[in-house]
Amino acid sequence: MNQPMARAASADARLDLSTDDAIVAVATAIRGGDRAVLARAITLIESRRAEHQHQALRLVQALLPATGKAMRVGITGVPGAGKSTLIDALGANLTARGHRVAVLAVDPSSTRRGGSILGDKTRMAQLAADPNAFIRPSPTAGTLGGVAAKTREAMLLCEAAGFDVILVETVGSGQSETAVADLTDFFLVLVLPGAGDELQGIKRGVLELADMIAVNKADGDGAEHAAAVCRAAVSIIEPASHDWSPPVVLISGLTRQGLDEMWALIGEHRRRAQASGALDRKRRLQQVKWLHALLEEQLMARLRADPRIEARLQALETAVADGVISPILAVSEITALLDA
Repeated sequence: MNQPMARAASADARLDLSTDDAIVAVATAIRGGDRAVLARAITLIESRRAEHQHQALRLVQALLPATGKAMRVGITGVPGAGKSTLIDALGANLTARGHRVAVLAVDPSSTRRGGSILGDKTRMAQLAADPNAFIRPSPTAGTLGGVAAKTREAMLLCEAAGFDVILVETVGSGQSETAVADLTDFFLVLVLPGAGDELQGIKRGVLELADMIAVNKADGDGAEHAAAVCRAAVSIIEPASHDWSPPVVLISGLTRQGLDEMWALIGEHRRRAQASGALDRKRRLQQVKWLHALLEEQLMARLRADPRIEARLQALETAVADGVISPILAVSEITALLDA
């Protein structure tokens, strides 16, 4: 991509991908590591406009051959567990070793107005100023699982741009964490010591998904006890993989205690998963789940776009809210309209 075109693309609020040549030019810029174009491309894929969604689809398809090589790590934990501080320190360690790190930080959206603070970038001061790091905060926009609706597509664009480590920071609001495990290779659960219940928010389902539990702020009181409780809980859960038992480690994002050891374990997990073929199988399954998720999304979009159904749906919503008919009967009527 020539420099004038790159500057023009970077200056626009959203990229113009209306032609094949434009898609090729933007894809080339992203593969060349143009961070400004990458940011605009992610803005495009997050747009809900049908025109932008179609353009984003074509861009992701054009970049697909350049994806799949990065290490994808999901990091979750209750609010206040220190996820952003940990990612800032861990990311700085990794860039110092020559890695290029992309952080997809997801902030909770307001259920009333839909907005979000998107303050993760301000809490990651080291990475925000690091030329080998890229931070993209995004709102959940009402999606479950603590990830944004387009996190997967954003991850693929970051991989195409040459980032070899993708860190996905989730909301950690207690919603289903299945969505996180369905787009990352490694699932890290962060725990705080001395916060009442040692397994705060770490339900059995999350333990079954976790590849590691890290007790943060290990330089404080109660860390060893919290780790012992977590190890006891992990010991009674059947691990997801026969060749990997989720370790419980003590770390501190503030002092960087234990971060090198933690990353070494994450690397060991990847080596084992690659050698056994588990990583390839997991990613293939994730692709199929992505297909199903997109199919459901498109079907709902077509449902909403049908004027007959949209008009009747509003009336049915009122009737259900008033207790006039049951949701089961309302769905049955909508299904009958689809069949017609």
